Amino acid sequence: MTQTSTPLIEILAEGIKTVASLHDFTCDLTHAGSPSATVVMLRHSADTLDWLILADSVLVLDVADTVEPMVICDDRETLVGAAHRTAMDALPSGSPEHVAAHRAYVETLRGHRNRDGGFWVASADPLAADQALTGTGPAHQIRAAALLSDGASRLVDRFTLTTWRQALDLLDQDGPAELIRQIREAEHSDPHDERWPRGKTFDDATAVHCRI
Repeated sequence: MTQTSTPLIEILAEGIKTVASLHDFTCDLTHAGSPSATVVMLRHSADTLDWLILADSVLVLDVADTVEPMVICDDRETLVGAAHRTAMDALPSGSPEHVAAHRAYVETLRGHRNRDGGFWVASADPLAADQALTGTGPAHQIRAAALLSDGASRLVDRFTLTTWRQALDLLDQDGPAELIRQIREAEHSDPHDERWPRGKTFDDATAVHCRI
C-alpha cells in the first residue's frame, strides 16, 4: 500500500511507462503478444479506501453490517473469450487438438486486446490505465479485503466449490496458503479439464488478504 495521494490510474500509467522504457531498444513493444499483466490495487489513506482493477483480477471487500461481500472484477476479457472458446472447451485437455485450439484461441484474443470493444491489460501502452475500473469508499465500512488473481479466484468463480463469503472466512482464518492449497487440490482432481473446462489446467495463483 502506498501513501501518495496521486490517483491510482496515474500511478499505474507511470508504472507501465517505466517498465516499457526498459525494453524500448531490445523488444518489439508493438507486437500483439508482448508480455502483459493483470492489476489490482488497494490504497487505505486517512478515512478512505481507493481501488483499481485492470484485467482479470478480483477484489473482494468484506463490508460491515452485510453478510455478502462486495465483489469487483473486470470481466471484459471473460466476456470476449466466452464467444470464442466453445470449440477449445469441448476437447480433452492436453490432446493435440486441444493444444491447437488453445493456440487459436490465444491468437484470437490478441486481436481484441487493448482496444475498444475488447479488453484491456497492463502491457506497453500507459493509456491502458485509463480503462481500469476504479472506486473509492469510506474505510470504516470495510472490515477486510482480498486481492486475487484469476488463478486464486477460480475456487469460487470457475469451480464454484465455495462462496465469496466462505472464501473470505477461509482467508481470515487460515490465510492465502490454504486457499491456494484447495485450488491445487481441485485442479489435480480434474487433470483433463472435463469437470471444469479451462484454458489452463493449473493456473498461477496470487492472493493477498488485508484486514482494514
